[in-house]
Amino acid sequence: MKKLWEKGISINREIEEFTIGGDRELDLSLARYDILGTLAHAAMLRSIGILSVQEQEDLKGELLNIYRRVEEGKFSIEPGVEDVHSQVEKTLTEKLKDTGKKVHTGRSRNDQVAVDLHLYIRDEIRKTVMGARDLFNALMLLGKEHQGALMPGYTHFQVAMPSSFGLWFTSFAEDITDDMILLQGAFRLANLNPLGAAAGFGTSIALNRRMTTELLGFESLRYNVMHAMMSRGRLEKITAQSLASLAGTLARLAGDVIMYMGQNHDFISFPEEYTTGSSIMPHKKNPDVFELIRARCNRIRSLPTEADLVISNLPSGYHRDFQVLKENLMKAFSDLQVCLHMAEKVILQVNIREDILDDPVYRHISSVDKVNKLVMGGTPFREAYRQVASQIRNQTFTPENSIEHSHEGSLGNLCLEEIRQKMDERMGSFPFEKVNNALQKLLED
Repeated sequence: MKKLWEKGISINREIEEFTIGGDRELDLSLARYDILGTLAHAAMLRSIGILSVQEQEDLKGELLNIYRRVEEGKFSIEPGVEDVHSQVEKTLTEKLKDTGKKVHTGRSRNDQVAVDLHLYIRDEIRKTVMGARDLFNALMLLGKEHQGALMPGYTHFQVAMPSSFGLWFTSFAEDITDDMILLQGAFRLANLNPLGAAAGFGTSIALNRRMTTELLGFESLRYNVMHAMMSRGRLEKITAQSLASLAGTLARLAGDVIMYMGQNHDFISFPEEYTTGSSIMPHKKNPDVFELIRARCNRIRSLPTEADLVISNLPSGYHRDFQVLKENLMKAFSDLQVCLHMAEKVILQVNIREDILDDPVYRHISSVDKVNKLVMGGTPFREAYRQVASQIRNQTFTPENSIEHSHEGSLGNLCLEEIRQKMDERMGSFPFEKVNNALQKLLED
């Protein structure tokens, strides 16, 4: 099978295998996006007179056939075919002869890969955002259900002040609303059209780039063609940063769950079917799900550094270095999405203890509330602090019987509606419906 770039001289087999790497396997994930980009490109070629109406209709019909095979899991890249772009063009040429040979007009494999990745990243961010929303909803549900259940808060791993399970659960929910801002940034960058940059220097053919932008549901163009090509690597890095932020939230949640499940804390538990056992110790109920979530998410957090190192010393223009960014980015998306799903599934099964603060180890946890009570009675804060410290030192301290925290965001006023409104606003800023409508129109027979 000839390569898209082949000039009549066969390449050394070892060189070929090394340069292709894992592209043939990875490219199966890009197949539907390559077809979408080609559908838009063909429609544009007809609009500028490169293709006739009949040629474009023939191409669209065959591209839709290939798309259906992709959706049904029946599409494959044949042995000897370099990548998905070559496979699609090979299929079109076999079916449509010279018409199939015209589909690459005005297009380089470089901007073909770029548009595929923009479409892929845009779609994978959508899936990730939906998974994050589901976990957010689970945490908010648990926060509301357990807002009155007290637990200790820690600083420096020392008992600090009263907290609550409601405060704990919804702190992670609001963390997710912050992560949405970074995912929005990555989505907006992926939602810019690089198609038409060719090899990074444009083409002498008068392409209608605004048309392909509209057909593919992009927000706008990457106007400068060199900038469009140099979005490779940069887009992956910024996307990795957004995934790393969400992964960091998830890893910390998992770490807390693991710690609180341990017998030294014994704050929470899960049904036995959601834990794993030991091959030697019959009593064990291990938090393997959360340990694997923590490990996978911590690995995702290394991805921005990897991407940065790959692209850090590259001059302007296209470089094959960009190829190596695909594999770990694709794995990061799939790992994070499954971690979000598993975290949501298991956290909803949590059982919590409601008598934690009865343990004498927490007898001083209301010391700040005692200080504040003196302050509200007219004692200067520093003097109140010294009085309570003296009581603790002399073992005459008596805990406060009631915990009264009422300001916004405290354990007595979780601001659940405000947090949910924040999430709704950030979810609403993703133009998922607009993108979906454009692509559905493109795929219409």
